[in-house]
Amino acid sequence: MSPHPDPAGPARIVDVATGYMAAKQLFAASEAGLFAALAGGPATVAEISARTGLPGRTARILADAMASLDLLTRADGVYTNSPSVTRYLSGTGDDVDLRPFLAFLDGISYGHWLGFGETARTALPANLDLSEDRWGTFLTGVMTYNALHAKMLAENYDFSRHRRVLDFGGLSGSFLAEALRTAPDLRGTFFSGGDLVQHAQKTLADAGMGDRVEVVDGDPLAGDVPTGFDLVLLEHVAHRFDADQNRLIARRAREAAAPGATLLLLDFFLDSDDDQRAIDALHAGEYLVIDGTTVYPEDEVRGWLREAGWEPVETRALPGSPRVIVAEAR
Repeated sequence: MSPHPDPAGPARIVDVATGYMAAKQLFAASEAGLFAALAGGPATVAEISARTGLPGRTARILADAMASLDLLTRADGVYTNSPSVTRYLSGTGDDVDLRPFLAFLDGISYGHWLGFGETARTALPANLDLSEDRWGTFLTGVMTYNALHAKMLAENYDFSRHRRVLDFGGLSGSFLAEALRTAPDLRGTFFSGGDLVQHAQKTLADAGMGDRVEVVDGDPLAGDVPTGFDLVLLEHVAHRFDADQNRLIARRAREAAAPGATLLLLDFFLDSDDDQRAIDALHAGEYLVIDGTTVYPEDEVRGWLREAGWEPVETRALPGSPRVIVAEAR
């Protein structure tokens, strides 16, 4: 087959239309322990079946599907985890274990997407059932994904040049934990409300950063704002609030900033130029169908920042994660 298929041909349409088949087989492979089984060494179908308890037929189907997606390699009938799977899905890597995120996508998100046609017609989210163990699946999955974002940010931004960082209205303590891990002289404050505060406290304590962070239960939209920070982080804030609320949050973040401070605004964005990054556009649908929140155009977000006294200087794309707008206090 040609490595460059005809752009007027059906291949791309078919690839996208069958994407759910790839996703569901990935979820099933993870749940069945396929990747963990291969962490013990390369294996044939019969050996995969024995290690996982899967019938031979489905062991072959899942292994071949993952090999076709470059998540496994197959050579002479023997399957091996790819480097990314070893790192994130085998349970043996020293990085973020993404298996809880896949469980969230399969157990919570996927069911909502089955009704996306109605959501598209009405612009209304599906009913979000978080009863019983679904809440645990939801929270663990979302926080796992955020832990990945935090690692990617820490690998793509130098926190060591800062001394005091404020995570304002944040969603996860992982961002401060990763920032402090890479910058030993940095001290932080996590300022948010509700259940997020307790979860952040645990995340930071588990990371051994509890003595370097103050966790404050507060409202990003009202009340006093802590001040004097040379770095302010707005992580996964924008999509959770409406436009007027985001303008207010940007102003209050500016109040918290010391002269010459830097702002990092991390979220998914829609593009205004001709090229749209797929992960951002797809998350616009995900956020809508799950809970009705919004992925905003990047130009609109930059406008809020300028109104509030921040000057955006660059945007960095993080692998498998959102983008981050870097801005400076005027």
